[in-house]
Amino acid sequence: MRIEDPLLCPSAVQGMETNVFPTKRGKLDLTIEQIGLDRLWMSRYEVNLPQIARFAVRPGRRSISFLPQLEGPSIQHCGMDVAPGDIVIDKLDVLQHQRTGANHRYCGMSLPDDELSAALATVVGADFLEKQLATRVVRPRPELMSRLLKMHQTAGELARTTPDVLESPELRRGFEQQMSYLMVRCLAEGAGIETTAGRRRHDAIIARLEDYLAENSDRAIYLTELCAATNVSERTLRSACEEHLGMAPIRYLTMRRMYLVRRALLRADAAKATVTHIVTNYGFWELGRFSVAYRTLFGELPSETLRRPAQDPDVHLIRPTTLPAEVIVGRLH
Repeated sequence: MRIEDPLLCPSAVQGMETNVFPTKRGKLDLTIEQIGLDRLWMSRYEVNLPQIARFAVRPGRRSISFLPQLEGPSIQHCGMDVAPGDIVIDKLDVLQHQRTGANHRYCGMSLPDDELSAALATVVGADFLEKQLATRVVRPRPELMSRLLKMHQTAGELARTTPDVLESPELRRGFEQQMSYLMVRCLAEGAGIETTAGRRRHDAIIARLEDYLAENSDRAIYLTELCAATNVSERTLRSACEEHLGMAPIRYLTMRRMYLVRRALLRADAAKATVTHIVTNYGFWELGRFSVAYRTLFGELPSETLRRPAQDPDVHLIRPTTLPAEVIVGRLH
């Protein structure tokens, strides 16, 4: 499936709530392939623009993610550098942030929570299991990670070019068993990268910030409110935001409000609403400067967005709860 509007991203990924905020002007081109076997789900992503991705894993599954090659630039996950060959263990019900550059590719895998826990416990024991799943980033042995990447790539190629091959129950079962085993070995035998006390503190600050933003999702929020809500000074909040988001809190708030304005413009009836009313409702008072900034980010004037047919961008992609063995093509309803 291909996505050109960031507002369509929240429902696009199976088992995950995702928001994408491009940080550079341009037309978004996000390609998502989702491959479902029986219990194992896999996904492959490619996006053209640099971005901040904000996501949370939905309950019921354990998810990991990684770069699709063993060389190349790192990305930032919750303020940590994630290099090629590293595995990110995505935390359940915890909002996470990832910063990436242009022309970024990424991979994911997930198993039902009980199945991954049982497999890890079988291989390494329950005590080690809890310690390993408390880690954010794991660095597997290169030879194991190389095998995982090759099999993940093979799954994508098969699903894209010859999906009929994966319709065989026996082949699907064997492929799933091998992929799951490699996934478990990479986690079990990898070296966990320690999280410092300072980073854990910043994690907590960003979590409070995002909780507050979620509770006030439809209105403009200002820096003094965020400092009070997170119970830290502006300097500390700035440090945490720079680490996790790659930008100061003022810029993050401004970008967030710009996306809220765009959502409101797309939902509005041009015969009844005005750009001035919508823009000022989200705290932008210098309309000329706002129009320039809006066009820089979205490639069109606010008035052009308003004139589009009214739409609700909170759509959902139709997907079965158990994916068939093929690339899932998203359909909007």
